[in-house]
Amino acid sequence: MSGHSKFANIKHKKEKNDAAKGKIFTRLGREIAVAVKEGGPDPNNNNKLKDIIAKAKANNMPNDTIDRSIKKAAGEGNAVNYEFVTYEGYGPSGTAIIVEALTDNKNRTAANVRNAFTKGNGSVGTQGCVSYMFDQKGQIIIDKEECEMEPDDLMMLALDAGASDFNEEDDSYEVITDPDDFSVVREALENAKVPMIQAEVTMIPQTYVELSDETDIKNINRTLDLLDEDDDVQQVYHNWDE
Repeated sequence: MSGHSKFANIKHKKEKNDAAKGKIFTRLGREIAVAVKEGGPDPNNNNKLKDIIAKAKANNMPNDTIDRSIKKAAGEGNAVNYEFVTYEGYGPSGTAIIVEALTDNKNRTAANVRNAFTKGNGSVGTQGCVSYMFDQKGQIIIDKEECEMEPDDLMMLALDAGASDFNEEDDSYEVITDPDDFSVVREALENAKVPMIQAEVTMIPQTYVELSDETDIKNINRTLDLLDEDDDVQQVYHNWDE
Protein backbone atom coordinates (compact mmCIF):
# COMPACT_ATOMS: atom_id res chain seq x y z
CA MET A 1 0.00 0.00 0.00
CA SER A 2 2.70 2.42 -0.91
CA GLY A 3 3.44 4.17 -4.16
CA HIS A 4 4.80 7.24 -5.84
CA SER A 5 2.03 9.80 -5.38
CA LYS A 6 1.70 12.93 -7.46
CA PHE A 7 -0.19 14.70 -4.69
CA ALA A 8 2.56 17.25 -4.02
CA ASN A 9 2.45 18.31 -7.67
CA ILE A 10 -1.34 18.44 -7.64
CA LYS A 11 -1.40 20.52 -4.47
CA HIS A 12 1.04 22.94 -6.06
CA LYS A 13 -1.14 23.05 -9.17
CA LYS A 14 -4.18 23.88 -7.03
CA GLU A 15 -2.37 26.90 -5.61
CA LYS A 16 -1.53 28.45 -8.96
CA ASN A 17 -2.79 31.91 -9.73
CA ASP A 18 -5.97 32.72 -11.62
CA ALA A 19 -4.14 33.07 -14.94
CA ALA A 20 -2.83 29.52 -14.65
CA LYS A 21 -6.29 28.27 -13.68
CA GLY A 22 -7.66 29.99 -16.76
CA LYS A 23 -5.15 28.10 -18.89
CA ILE A 24 -6.22 24.79 -17.33
CA PHE A 25 -9.88 25.64 -17.98
CA THR A 26 -9.08 26.47 -21.62
CA ARG A 27 -7.44 23.08 -22.07
CA LEU A 28 -10.35 21.30 -20.42
CA GLY A 29 -12.73 23.25 -22.66
CA ARG A 30 -10.94 21.87 -25.72
CA GLU A 31 -11.22 18.33 -24.37
CA ILE A 32 -14.93 18.86 -23.75
CA ALA A 33 -15.38 20.18 -27.30
CA VAL A 34 -13.71 17.12 -28.83
CA ALA A 35 -15.72 14.73 -26.62
CA VAL A 36 -19.01 16.45 -27.52
CA LYS A 37 -18.15 16.33 -31.22
CA GLU A 38 -17.32 12.62 -31.02
CA GLY A 39 -20.15 11.40 -28.78
CA GLY A 40 -22.75 14.12 -28.29
CA PRO A 41 -23.53 16.57 -25.45
CA ASP A 42 -25.26 14.16 -23.04
CA PRO A 43 -22.75 12.75 -20.53
CA ASN A 44 -25.16 9.92 -19.70
CA ASN A 45 -24.67 8.65 -23.25
CA ASN A 46 -21.06 9.77 -23.64
CA ASN A 47 -18.64 8.17 -21.18
CA LYS A 48 -15.69 10.14 -22.52
CA LEU A 49 -17.51 13.41 -21.82
CA LYS A 50 -18.56 12.14 -18.39
CA ASP A 51 -14.91 11.41 -17.49
CA ILE A 52 -13.76 14.83 -18.71
CA ILE A 53 -16.48 16.53 -16.65
CA ALA A 54 -15.20 14.65 -13.59
CA LYS A 55 -11.65 15.75 -14.43
CA ALA A 56 -12.86 19.34 -14.80
CA LYS A 57 -14.61 19.24 -11.42
CA ALA A 58 -11.47 17.82 -9.81
CA ASN A 59 -9.66 20.91 -11.17
CA ASN A 60 -12.31 23.18 -9.59
CA MET A 61 -13.81 24.20 -12.93
CA PRO A 62 -17.20 25.80 -12.09
CA ASN A 63 -20.32 23.89 -13.14
CA ASP A 64 -21.65 26.82 -15.19
CA THR A 65 -18.34 27.00 -17.09
CA ILE A 66 -18.57 23.28 -17.83
CA ASP A 67 -22.18 23.67 -19.01
CA ARG A 68 -21.28 26.62 -21.23
CA SER A 69 -18.42 24.63 -22.80
CA ILE A 70 -20.77 21.73 -23.59
CA LYS A 71 -23.48 24.00 -25.05
CA LYS A 72 -20.90 25.92 -27.08
CA ALA A 73 -19.44 22.71 -28.49
CA ALA A 74 -22.89 21.32 -29.27
CA GLY A 75 -24.08 24.51 -30.97
CA GLU A 76 -21.09 25.47 -33.08
CA GLY A 77 -21.72 24.86 -36.77
CA ASN A 78 -18.22 25.87 -37.82
CA ALA A 79 -16.33 24.71 -34.78
CA VAL A 80 -12.55 24.62 -34.83
CA ASN A 81 -11.44 21.06 -35.54
CA TYR A 82 -8.89 19.98 -32.96
CA GLU A 83 -6.92 16.77 -33.30
CA PHE A 84 -4.86 14.87 -30.77
CA VAL A 85 -1.13 14.59 -31.38
CA THR A 86 1.53 12.98 -29.20
CA TYR A 87 5.27 13.68 -29.05
CA GLU A 88 7.93 11.68 -27.25
CA GLY A 89 11.45 12.67 -26.37
CA TYR A 90 14.31 12.90 -23.95
CA GLY A 91 15.27 15.44 -21.32
CA PRO A 92 18.55 15.64 -19.38
CA SER A 93 20.26 12.39 -18.37
CA GLY A 94 17.84 10.30 -20.40
CA THR A 95 14.67 11.42 -18.65
CA ALA A 96 11.62 10.39 -20.65
CA ILE A 97 8.96 12.95 -21.62
CA ILE A 98 5.62 12.43 -23.37
CA VAL A 99 3.62 15.43 -24.60
CA GLU A 100 -0.07 15.22 -25.51
CA ALA A 101 -1.57 18.12 -27.45
CA LEU A 102 -4.87 19.18 -28.98
CA THR A 103 -4.24 21.40 -31.97
CA ASP A 104 -5.75 22.97 -35.05
CA ASN A 105 -2.28 23.46 -36.53
CA LYS A 106 0.12 20.52 -36.23
CA ASN A 107 3.06 22.41 -37.78
CA ARG A 108 2.83 25.15 -35.16
CA THR A 109 2.53 22.69 -32.30
CA ALA A 110 5.39 20.50 -33.51
CA ALA A 111 7.69 23.54 -33.80
CA ASN A 112 6.78 24.76 -30.29
CA VAL A 113 7.29 21.33 -28.73
CA ARG A 114 10.64 20.87 -30.48
CA ASN A 115 11.71 24.32 -29.30
CA ALA A 116 10.81 23.44 -25.69
CA PHE A 117 12.92 20.29 -25.82
CA THR A 118 15.86 22.05 -27.52
CA LYS A 119 15.96 24.92 -25.00
CA GLY A 120 16.13 22.37 -22.19
CA ASN A 121 19.01 20.57 -23.91
CA GLY A 122 16.76 17.66 -24.81
CA SER A 123 15.49 16.19 -28.06
CA VAL A 124 12.27 14.99 -29.64
CA GLY A 125 12.39 11.32 -30.62
CA THR A 126 10.29 8.97 -32.71
CA GLN A 127 6.88 7.62 -31.75
CA GLY A 128 7.32 4.86 -29.19
CA CYS A 129 10.85 5.83 -28.15
CA VAL A 130 9.89 6.38 -24.48
CA SER A 131 6.20 5.42 -24.13
CA TYR A 132 7.19 1.81 -23.41
CA MET A 133 8.60 3.13 -20.10
CA PHE A 134 5.09 4.16 -18.99
CA ASP A 135 1.87 2.31 -18.22
CA GLN A 136 -1.47 3.83 -19.18
CA LYS A 137 -3.63 3.70 -16.06
CA GLY A 138 -6.62 5.39 -14.51
CA GLN A 139 -5.44 7.41 -11.52
CA ILE A 140 -7.61 8.94 -8.82
CA ILE A 141 -6.07 11.03 -6.05
CA ILE A 142 -7.96 11.69 -2.81
CA ASP A 143 -6.89 14.25 -0.19
CA LYS A 144 -6.79 12.61 3.25
CA GLU A 145 -7.87 15.82 4.95
CA GLU A 146 -11.07 15.96 2.91
CA CYS A 147 -11.94 12.25 3.06
CA GLU A 148 -14.00 11.07 6.04
CA MET A 149 -13.93 7.38 5.05
CA GLU A 150 -11.59 4.98 6.86
CA PRO A 151 -8.65 3.84 4.69
CA ASP A 152 -9.65 0.17 4.74
CA ASP A 153 -13.25 1.01 3.77
CA LEU A 154 -12.04 3.27 0.98
CA MET A 155 -9.68 0.60 -0.29
CA MET A 156 -12.42 -2.06 -0.31
CA LEU A 157 -14.82 0.30 -2.08
CA ALA A 158 -12.24 0.97 -4.80
CA LEU A 159 -11.15 -2.65 -5.19
CA ASP A 160 -14.72 -3.96 -5.23
CA ALA A 161 -15.51 -1.46 -8.00
CA GLY A 162 -12.64 -2.83 -10.10
CA ALA A 163 -9.52 -0.88 -9.05
CA SER A 164 -6.25 -2.72 -9.53
CA ASP A 165 -4.26 -1.02 -6.75
CA PHE A 166 -4.67 1.27 -3.75
CA ASN A 167 -1.79 3.27 -2.30
CA GLU A 168 -1.69 5.28 0.91
CA GLU A 169 0.69 8.23 1.22
CA ASP A 170 1.25 10.70 4.06
CA ASP A 171 -1.33 13.16 2.76
CA SER A 172 -3.30 11.30 0.10
CA TYR A 173 -4.76 8.08 -1.22
CA GLU A 174 -4.10 6.91 -4.75
CA VAL A 175 -6.46 4.58 -6.61
CA ILE A 176 -5.11 2.89 -9.76
CA THR A 177 -7.28 1.23 -12.40
CA ASP A 178 -6.95 -0.28 -15.84
CA PRO A 179 -8.11 2.31 -18.41
CA ASP A 180 -11.22 0.28 -19.26
CA ASP A 181 -12.28 0.15 -15.59
CA PHE A 182 -11.62 3.80 -14.81
CA SER A 183 -15.14 5.16 -15.41
CA VAL A 184 -16.82 2.50 -13.26
CA VAL A 185 -14.40 3.00 -10.35
CA ARG A 186 -14.63 6.79 -10.54
CA GLU A 187 -18.43 6.65 -10.53
CA ALA A 188 -18.43 4.31 -7.52
CA LEU A 189 -16.27 6.77 -5.57
CA GLU A 190 -18.38 9.70 -6.77
CA ASN A 191 -21.60 7.97 -5.66
CA ALA A 192 -20.01 7.38 -2.23
CA LYS A 193 -19.27 11.14 -2.00
CA VAL A 194 -15.51 10.57 -1.97
CA PRO A 195 -13.80 13.92 -2.73
CA MET A 196 -11.42 13.45 -5.66
CA ILE A 197 -8.75 16.04 -6.45
CA GLN A 198 -7.58 14.20 -9.57
CA ALA A 199 -9.45 11.71 -11.70
CA GLU A 200 -8.09 10.89 -15.14
CA VAL A 201 -6.49 8.28 -17.34
CA THR A 202 -2.79 9.05 -17.28
CA MET A 203 0.66 7.67 -18.07
CA ILE A 204 2.51 6.38 -15.00
CA PRO A 205 6.28 5.79 -15.21
CA GLN A 206 7.49 2.26 -14.50
CA THR A 207 10.66 3.71 -12.93
CA TYR A 208 11.79 7.21 -12.02
CA VAL A 209 15.02 9.09 -12.77
CA GLU A 210 16.68 11.24 -10.12
CA LEU A 211 18.56 14.34 -11.23
CA SER A 212 21.30 15.72 -8.99
CA ASP A 213 23.12 18.03 -11.38
CA GLU A 214 21.84 21.63 -11.06
CA THR A 215 22.18 22.23 -14.80
CA ASP A 216 20.07 19.14 -15.56
CA ILE A 217 17.38 20.29 -13.12
CA LYS A 218 17.40 23.79 -14.61
CA ASN A 219 17.12 22.37 -18.14
CA ILE A 220 14.23 20.00 -17.46
CA ASN A 221 12.35 22.74 -15.64
CA ARG A 222 12.93 24.98 -18.66
CA THR A 223 11.40 22.38 -20.97
CA LEU A 224 8.44 21.68 -18.67
CA ASP A 225 7.75 25.41 -18.18
CA LEU A 226 7.75 26.08 -21.94
CA LEU A 227 5.43 23.15 -22.54
CA ASP A 228 3.13 24.36 -19.77
CA GLU A 229 2.94 27.80 -21.39
CA ASP A 230 1.87 26.33 -24.75
CA ASP A 231 -1.92 26.49 -25.14
CA ASP A 232 -1.89 23.48 -27.50
CA VAL A 233 -0.29 21.21 -24.90
CA GLN A 234 -2.88 19.32 -22.87
CA GLN A 235 -0.72 17.04 -20.76
CA VAL A 236 2.94 16.31 -20.10
CA TYR A 237 4.18 13.05 -18.56
CA HIS A 238 7.75 12.44 -17.43
CA ASN A 239 9.74 10.09 -15.23
CA TRP A 240 11.77 12.71 -13.39
CA ASP A 241 11.55 12.08 -9.64
CA GLU A 242 10.97 15.65 -8.51
